[in-house]
Amino acid sequence: MEIVILDGYTVNPGDLSWGSLEKLGRCTIYDRTPHEEIVPRAQGAEIVLTNKTPLDGESISLLPALRYIGVMATGYNIIDTEASSRRGIVVTNVPDYGTMSVAQLVFAHLFNLTHHLDHHTSEVRRGRWCSSADFCFWDYPLVEVSGLVIGIVGMGRIGSAVARIASALEMGLLAHDPSAAARVQGVRFVELDELFSRSDVVSLHCPLKRETEGLVGRARLAMMKPTSYLINTSRGGLVDADALASALNEGKIAGAGLDVLSLEPPPPENPLLAAKNCSITPHIAWATAAARARLIGHVTENVRAFLGGAPTNVVNASKPSSVRPGS
Repeated sequence: MEIVILDGYTVNPGDLSWGSLEKLGRCTIYDRTPHEEIVPRAQGAEIVLTNKTPLDGESISLLPALRYIGVMATGYNIIDTEASSRRGIVVTNVPDYGTMSVAQLVFAHLFNLTHHLDHHTSEVRRGRWCSSADFCFWDYPLVEVSGLVIGIVGMGRIGSAVARIASALEMGLLAHDPSAAARVQGVRFVELDELFSRSDVVSLHCPLKRETEGLVGRARLAMMKPTSYLINTSRGGLVDADALASALNEGKIAGAGLDVLSLEPPPPENPLLAAKNCSITPHIAWATAAARARLIGHVTENVRAFLGGAPTNVVNASKPSSVRPGS
């Protein structure tokens, strides 16, 4: 069984092992694969694994041996699932591996915004505390999160984890999720406009699709309190970057904590890179060593299930082509 990993570096830059996967077939692992190298590198492989390297319909049509595409992530919009289904190619993802890691970064951003950690740490390094007339100093209002209302857009695994942590911090809880299968204790579900107008913190945890693209634009930002914060660890396309930059620069909201942007890596002209009170991390919420180790484990189990004839975490409508277990 030939297995090709197109972009293994971000998942495993060398601190983890691919050993469990390598037991299932002959593995060729590339750190990164440019578009023009996808077909040459994957030619002859029955199994292709990808984190962010896209597999479009044209590439899929040029890979006659391909039987299985494993997305080493939760989002699978990088795959042409319709083209895969027409070929009988199984496409899987990993729906749950970094829940607590992502939730952790939500609050890292929130605490940074409420205590201006970046600024005050920089001031200490510049020597300002050493020359301070008092035993302490601060340049911005410091905000206690207890008693604030957090509005969570999307109550899946991560949104629910954020709610549990917020509850422990004694925050009020609002949420919006039309598809939520069950209500969460202590969370009041409201319409989006009410959530944006009443929340002190808005945290985004919904998928990017046609109806959610640009969800946070000028109109919704105008609903938010001038003291409120926006946090996005979900998908960059949920937010209108120009509208958010304007809201931050004009003081219409107090700050934003972002781990995702609509184009990654971002071009230098992205207005959020220079916006006031905007803390940006380079899409690292998912990337703790613990989460990446779980990811590799789940990817391996997905491949093993496929080879065993009972694929799991399938995200497209396909009937798997016949594969001999252990081949």
